Amino acid sequence: MPWPKVTITTDSGETKEAVAPLIISASRSTDIPAFCGEWFLRRLDAGYARRVNPFSGQSAYVSFKNARLFVFWSKNPAPFLPLLKELDKRDLLYYFQVTVNDYEKEGMEKGVPPLAERINAFKRLARLIGKKRVIWRFDPLVLTDTLSPEELLVRIRRIGGELWGYTERLTVSFITLYAKVAKNLAGAGIGIRPWDDAGKAAILQGIGDAAGKWKIQAFSCADENDYSRYGILHGKCVDDALIGSLVGPGDPLRDFLLRGRGIKDKGQRPQCGCIVSRDIGSYNTCGHGCVYCYANASPRSAAQNLRRHAVESDSIVF
Repeated sequence: MPWPKVTITTDSGETKEAVAPLIISASRSTDIPAFCGEWFLRRLDAGYARRVNPFSGQSAYVSFKNARLFVFWSKNPAPFLPLLKELDKRDLLYYFQVTVNDYEKEGMEKGVPPLAERINAFKRLARLIGKKRVIWRFDPLVLTDTLSPEELLVRIRRIGGELWGYTERLTVSFITLYAKVAKNLAGAGIGIRPWDDAGKAAILQGIGDAAGKWKIQAFSCADENDYSRYGILHGKCVDDALIGSLVGPGDPLRDFLLRGRGIKDKGQRPQCGCIVSRDIGSYNTCGHGCVYCYANASPRSAAQNLRRHAVESDSIVF
């Protein structure tokens, strides 16, 4: 279902056509809460953002005129916490997908803060907005020459023991080795081991059991396989059921959901269960330096692009 179109006036005074969604993703492409918080607030004030298509290079405009809900993805929401009050003042709904992995020994996430700081930021966020609106992701699940399924499960349990009581959901997925991901891993000297059936079964059973102990629901992300026997359900990052529990009577977003128009987002992978939204991020701009990242051509090029980030621009990269 296409979102309605509106006419906007850009910062430079030009008239442009923009899509005006109810739900905005911020962002699958880059960590806006970690790196672009001030830019995000400026775009809220301006009423729109420009997104550059990573494949065609063409610009598209996203109006905030009808925006009711933002879904944030982050590995470090700490810089964004002081800004949440500005969203609340505007009566905007939002929730967070927060990835807390532990690949410190392997050096796969060199730009993220230490694990203890990330756990603390997660807890602070949950205290501010409630555990329903902070979803823990351990994503992707990666094996290396030195990291076994057993050790990976130990790390997940250790983090879960800290986050228990601060979230209601855990989302997991197995690594997808896109060509650029494989190249970046090889360039970093990290040897990846493929997941076999026995390894998958062991870690899925362990995750399901641990989630049950923590009284949280575990979900898979963009995976066609049925893991319900482990207590792990098919997940949706942009989730109509979760969104429906957040909106009040008379909200246009509730009307959107009740009419059954919360349809699958065709712009995502076939296995993705997310409902339709619009993203305002830019590929190849995240500064965390994760070598397994699908959104960066390489950690080096992403860092170079991030240095071109300007808060006064209408897109993330000036």
